[in-house]
Amino acid sequence: MLFSSITFLYYFLPLTVVLYFALPRRFKNTVLLAASLVFYGWGEPGHVWLLVLSAVLGYVSGRLVGKYQKQRAGKIFFTASVIVSLSVLLYYKYADFFLENYNALSAADVPLLHPALPVGISFYTFQLISYTADVYRGEKEQKNIIQLAVYVTMFPQLVAGPVVRYSDIAAQLDGRKHSWQKAAAGIRRFVTGLAKKVLIADQLGELCSAYTGSDEKSVLFGWLYAIAFALQIYFDFSGYSDMAIGLCRVFGFHLPENFQYPFISASITEFWRRWHISLGRWFRDYVYIPLGGNRRGRGRQLLNILVVWTLTGFWHGAAWNFILWGLLFAVLLAAEKFWLLKKLEKSRIFSRIYTLFFVLLSFVVFSAENAGQAVRNLGGLFGAGGIPLVSDEAVYSLQSFGTVLLAGVIGATPAVHVLAEKLSESPKGGILIKSFAPFVFAALALVVTAYLVDGSFQPFLYFRF
Repeated sequence: MLFSSITFLYYFLPLTVVLYFALPRRFKNTVLLAASLVFYGWGEPGHVWLLVLSAVLGYVSGRLVGKYQKQRAGKIFFTASVIVSLSVLLYYKYADFFLENYNALSAADVPLLHPALPVGISFYTFQLISYTADVYRGEKEQKNIIQLAVYVTMFPQLVAGPVVRYSDIAAQLDGRKHSWQKAAAGIRRFVTGLAKKVLIADQLGELCSAYTGSDEKSVLFGWLYAIAFALQIYFDFSGYSDMAIGLCRVFGFHLPENFQYPFISASITEFWRRWHISLGRWFRDYVYIPLGGNRRGRGRQLLNILVVWTLTGFWHGAAWNFILWGLLFAVLLAAEKFWLLKKLEKSRIFSRIYTLFFVLLSFVVFSAENAGQAVRNLGGLFGAGGIPLVSDEAVYSLQSFGTVLLAGVIGATPAVHVLAEKLSESPKGGILIKSFAPFVFAALALVVTAYLVDGSFQPFLYFRF
């Protein structure tokens, strides 16, 4: 089931909210768990058992690790739980990748397994690992299986994050406060995310599809594609995060932010503090720091950076272009950490141009079907292979999508947010915003609904990662 679907918006969500608030407090987590399983089973009926089994194994592992905390048995149970979780992820997401490369290197003909990738497995696997890791480090394990299952399966953020650490919401699972103000704020956040997805990301997706399906490639068209895809994936993924955070707010949960206007960054280091924040935090806390971080000399620090960013790229997909994408960021981040960052601080303009340039290049690599296509698309940005500077289709696309591109560029900056804050600070502006905000969000919801009825929406990009 998709957030951007009539079924979810006008049937599933209202029914869930009514049941949630109608029943006593002691049943609220049960309602959320049941709704989450229905939500997941609607689109993934063949993999509900895997989600339930993962939650049960996470619960059992947490109890065992907690019981033998700081003992050899606790370490064994923790290690076993991580191995099991990663083994399931490796099978479903990476088995065919390894077999394909083995066949290519050895000239063997081992048949591929073709397992269907369960939606959200990368996200809930990482959450389970973080939970057992935190218990192993000394956090208190969850003794209520319903509460632990809600943490694993909670439908607002189940399939595409944010990646939430258990410690962030443990207290909220035990008890949380609800209010109309929180629910209203959550609804506004949800509608904002839905509008970002349907009105901007999906429209930019049409420009990207026009480029990938075109036989009239040009330098201009390539750069339009690079800009459009970077904005598409930003509005698509940050829109999903807004919807997840907003829905959780309705149910009384406060999730950590996942995006903070990454395109205004003055370095790649800053970009990754603003982009997919929860994933970066996960790799920092559960991979980079346990490997030694920056505490064991520059050589070891460089190795740790390479390991983390190779894994970050591989986490996104079982293809070499994702690994190349991760290695590109590893090189840039290492260069900034060891010498470039101080030079970038001397020029605010150059630092932002440099950051945007490499971010756009990275997403060209990210969006490719394979490493070969990534190299060809990168070459096309600079006219390799005799590609012309301009083509008629590129000009037509610029004219057709210029408005949504401009909206995307403006929306990717804090400009609208800053303007709204300044208006709300003035007496008249504050009254104006309070009076018209409900109508603005209602109008946005109606416009989005019109697009959805017309069928003009696409699945979330991160569903395939």
